Amino acid sequence: MIDLPVVPVEQKQRKPDWLRVKLPVGKEYAHVRSLVDTHKLHTICESGNCPNMGECWGAGTATFMILGNICTRSCSFCAVATGRPLAVDMDEPNRVANSVKLMQVKHCVITSVDRDDLKDGGSIIWAETINAIRRESPETTLETLLPDFRGIWDNLERVLETRPEVVSHNLETVRRLTKEVRIQAKYDRSLEALSHISKAGLRTKSGIMLGLGEREEDVLEAMDDLLNAGVQILTLGQYLQPTRNHHPVIDWIHPDQFNFYKQIGLEKGFRYVESGPLVRSSYHAEKHLFEI
Repeated sequence: MIDLPVVPVEQKQRKPDWLRVKLPVGKEYAHVRSLVDTHKLHTICESGNCPNMGECWGAGTATFMILGNICTRSCSFCAVATGRPLAVDMDEPNRVANSVKLMQVKHCVITSVDRDDLKDGGSIIWAETINAIRRESPETTLETLLPDFRGIWDNLERVLETRPEVVSHNLETVRRLTKEVRIQAKYDRSLEALSHISKAGLRTKSGIMLGLGEREEDVLEAMDDLLNAGVQILTLGQYLQPTRNHHPVIDWIHPDQFNFYKQIGLEKGFRYVESGPLVRSSYHAEKHLFEI
């Protein structure tokens, strides 16, 4: 293996220069920005302060979070509030579909909080949202970033039956750090979820955050595990600490290391690898619609 630089946080408190974000510009971005402001539409792109919002909106891609903004889980990396969620909004599928139509979204990414409080895990709203978008915007392609549904696979299958163009479930971190980073999740359960998605004949995608204290051999092991589960698309990005109460950033991963992981991932057999400090789950999502 070639040793490539990793910058320990203790030696460099400020974010490195390679994490600087360009301001969103462009005609398409301005058009979407105007629609969002005029109609008071909600996207996770905005609320999550995604560094790639301008680029994605310019490409006709937007991400929406459904099933509320309170999660039943308390992952140490995530800024979403933890607690008792509000009742399910049964009109949400129609409102999201209307937003997609108004924004003229070409490729729509949907994600959600975990709803372990619901018997169906939120899968009914998931399926209804996908179907509503298809009715209102039949030309729009869809990517779903799904939870693990606590391993109740009938709930996962309910969503898979709607046949989104891309189905994603994030592994988030390596096996060794899962109990520390994803407190209520299980590494092998995530792999099983991905295996179900792949066996359904759907484009299968997953993502890992780097900088949480993983070693190179951990990342390579995770790549092998994902490939064995049938994953075809991999995203790798730098973890950024939302607040001081969240898991600290252990390392700033150098762009050269991200490039190294991309090359290794492609050599191992992934169809696509998006790897870079600012890469997030939906980065370049519209490019992952390959033939299967």
